[in-house]
Amino acid sequence: MKTRWASNPIHGPSYEETTECRGITVKVNASVPARINIIGEHTDHFGGLSLTFSSQHRLELTASTREDGSRGNQTVINLWEASGGWSADLDVDSNIPIGAGLSSSAALCVAIVMCSQNNIDPMEISLEAQRIENQVLRSNCGLMDQISITHSKEGIATLLDFSRMSIEGFRMPDDWRFKLVDTGIRRSLSETNYSSSEVKIETRRIHAKEESSRVRAALSSDARALGTILNESHASISDNIRASTPEIDNMVKEIQNTAGVLGARLMGGGFGGMILALIEEEDVLPGELLVSSGSAFLQETL
Repeated sequence: MKTRWASNPIHGPSYEETTECRGITVKVNASVPARINIIGEHTDHFGGLSLTFSSQHRLELTASTREDGSRGNQTVINLWEASGGWSADLDVDSNIPIGAGLSSSAALCVAIVMCSQNNIDPMEISLEAQRIENQVLRSNCGLMDQISITHSKEGIATLLDFSRMSIEGFRMPDDWRFKLVDTGIRRSLSETNYSSSEVKIETRRIHAKEESSRVRAALSSDARALGTILNESHASISDNIRASTPEIDNMVKEIQNTAGVLGARLMGGGFGGMILALIEEEDVLPGELLVSSGSAFLQETL
């Protein structure tokens, strides 16, 4: 199940279509999932690998035509205008925690692009969403989040290879069970050290190479072996690229040492957010199991 960043176009109303409907309210709704990165953190800038899936958490953006300029949250309006959006009421409803390493900003930008642009394929959505996130939100993000949430399939993980610009579906073993543990610490991507001079680019490159090797190993791993891989990943995130803190490291260690936990690591940009835990049984740790969901989709109504 391999493809070269290609899929069917996602249709939305063009500006010309909306202006033809003056007097009629056109509503477009984009539903976009959160991204769970099993393994392969901080690799997309260096041509590495990531293994991801979309979770049950979702962001919904509804854009409704209006004639007197766009209305809504100012950041949403700024993103909308950067994407060439038409005059609209913009409403966002999301259960993706902000700044928690679940791609909340990427989900918003993907939803913006899907609603504002017509007849655009998932890779074009991903590239445009990355552009407006870099421009408006001032984050030096890669493409992992955007591609993951626009190309995901229910029940299937996505293997992303940024060196060959390809994706491949991967059916997760039945004994891979995940939960999230919230550190309670929030941060914005612009505050993380993707470009920090404190961490040399060669160090980040070595991490990406070793992390990509962990992704390859994960593809043939049972849950217990994957747990060891997650622990190794967190050690590199903390020690090499220094995207963790002593407080978070202590939380991760406590979870790793919990009975029934096979492995755990900090997920996302770093310095806060969610810890991904691999567990033996559903009753290990509080909270719900993560469920692999479908990709982003668009609906239009009059």
